[in-house]
Amino acid sequence: MTCTWVTRKPLLPHHKRHVTDAMPQTERLNADETGLSRAADILRGGGLVAFPTETVYGLGADATDDTAVARIFAAKARPSFNPLIVHLPNLAAAREIAVFDANAERLADAFWPGALTLVLPLKPNAGIAPLVSAGLPTIALRVPDHPLAQALLRRAGRPIAAPSANPSGKISPTSARHVAASLAGRIEAILDGGPCPVGLESTILTTVPIPTLLRPGGLPTEAIEACLGAPLARHTPADTPNTTPNAPGQLASHYAPTAPLRLNATQPRADELFLGFGPGPGTLNLSAAGDLTEAAANLFHHLHTLDAMGQAIAVAPIPDTGLGRAINDRLRRAAAPRP
Repeated sequence: MTCTWVTRKPLLPHHKRHVTDAMPQTERLNADETGLSRAADILRGGGLVAFPTETVYGLGADATDDTAVARIFAAKARPSFNPLIVHLPNLAAAREIAVFDANAERLADAFWPGALTLVLPLKPNAGIAPLVSAGLPTIALRVPDHPLAQALLRRAGRPIAAPSANPSGKISPTSARHVAASLAGRIEAILDGGPCPVGLESTILTTVPIPTLLRPGGLPTEAIEACLGAPLARHTPADTPNTTPNAPGQLASHYAPTAPLRLNATQPRADELFLGFGPGPGTLNLSAAGDLTEAAANLFHHLHTLDAMGQAIAVAPIPDTGLGRAINDRLRRAAAPRP
């Protein structure tokens, strides 16, 4: 879909837009005072705004507004059993929503703001729309480390539910252009903050009853284990597309291009494009130097580019250490059988 950027009159301060309302064209908002103010007004008015974080672009809505949260699921065609991450400006705001034990406090102190999501017990009467947690007694929380995301959260003055800003199951967006290609006409605005520096979604873990990795991501597991002084338990991923997850990003088929994806390929077949890693030829290369940080930042951008070429994609082997674990997690889900 081609995005048409337009300027619209502001929403009334407390206007609540309904899922069934006809959608206007999507605004592009610049990363300036005017754009931030407009984005915050839209969020407070029940609208949807895509915004950058250090990981990927998120599709934000007021997490206390049932109708606004329902519109996230509608815009993404996301199954309602798949919970959302709530984004907050600081730890103090997170403590108002969830119960933090000693391990959660230690991790938040060490890695927030940053690419870590904590799944913790939801406090009674926290005011979060039930759809956010998909009916679970827990809530996923994150404090993003991106100046534009931080500025928007402070201006909005609300907890913001924000999954990745793409249709459910498809490649995550790391630029405003990626968001526009798939969600223009479904959401009010895109706040353009340029490319996302980390390029992989956050690492998700819970500390209850014991520290357990739920999804590898932009914060390496080794750093978390060093902070805790003990290895993390591992969650067994959902093995069917319809298995109910207990955290975002756990569906077996996820982050998928339209084209078939073949993993651990040493060279492409005649009908395939090749996504390389390390020295050697390839249609595109995640990192010719074999740098996993560079590879993580390039992963979704390169998948978007190759998918647009309309051919099957073969991917070189990626070391399964550090950020490589998160890269391989995304690639396995992208290559899984589609529901």
